[in-house]
Amino acid sequence: MKYRTFGRTGFEISDVAYGLWGMSGWSGSADEQSLSSLQMSVDLGCNFFDTAWAYGNGHSDELLGQIIARNANKRLYAASKIPPKNDRWPATPEYKYQDVFPADHVFHYANAIREKLGVNSIDLLQYHVWDDSWTDEPEFRSTVEKLKSDGIIRSFGLSLNRWEPANGIKAIRTGLVDAVQVIYNIFDQNPEDELFPICDEFDVGVIARVPLDEGSLAGHLTLDTKFPEGDWRAGYFGPENLAPTVERVEALKKILPEGMVLPEMAIRFILSNPTVSTTIAGMRKPEHVKHNISDSDAGGLNPALLAELKKHRWDRLPTPWSD
Repeated sequence: MKYRTFGRTGFEISDVAYGLWGMSGWSGSADEQSLSSLQMSVDLGCNFFDTAWAYGNGHSDELLGQIIARNANKRLYAASKIPPKNDRWPATPEYKYQDVFPADHVFHYANAIREKLGVNSIDLLQYHVWDDSWTDEPEFRSTVEKLKSDGIIRSFGLSLNRWEPANGIKAIRTGLVDAVQVIYNIFDQNPEDELFPICDEFDVGVIARVPLDEGSLAGHLTLDTKFPEGDWRAGYFGPENLAPTVERVEALKKILPEGMVLPEMAIRFILSNPTVSTTIAGMRKPEHVKHNISDSDAGGLNPALLAELKKHRWDRLPTPWSD
């Protein structure tokens, strides 16, 4: 496992991290398997874990808390997220900051997350949605500053809306934001345009999420793929998105280097960008852990393949099915 400095926090974190969403938001998850996979990742050197209260109403935070307790002799970094009070994803300028992250709501969930994690101070606490129109709200600044001064959190971050990577730049410029979480993968390369240069300028850590495009870059989707009712992917890979996604994935398979599988190429594409601090991969099963962590050991891709992958950029705008 390789490690990178997480922006100005100074945390030395694994460049492949563990995303816990799949343990509660996808079908087929089981606690025993989840805990086994989490422990295997720790044993293999993973030390950064991303969860959220919304992942099972605190259940994923609780699972992570069990792993932290079992590995008290190791420095494991926990990142979690405050859900929006209005329960709307994504954020839009139509919503008022006071209706989404009022101070009492933020502090309530920050303390609930601390309890589930079993920690005194959360390494990284993020707002689960964000809109830059809220940046100048006085309570935004006072809340973040108090979270830090009271020792509730060590650092603060924003999880940026899907396919809106620039919708966070204004907040970064306030100096309040230590890290951003953004969708970045072979298809979704637009964070490179505006967001990443600002992150470099302000020494803001970058968490690249959705490295496999919600699973499409694992390479198993077909035009006949269907997900169970209640599985979030059933909407994401619905009629409007499944066919064009399969077409683009099949095109990527044609340029795979010999001996490399598609998920490896996808992860290593992200690791090739030095602005990225870590990428959070969903690893519900032990075999996922082994494969994803081995991608860290392999490092970035060669320049020729990276140049070829630039041609597969897919610029998209938020839609109802992508929320």
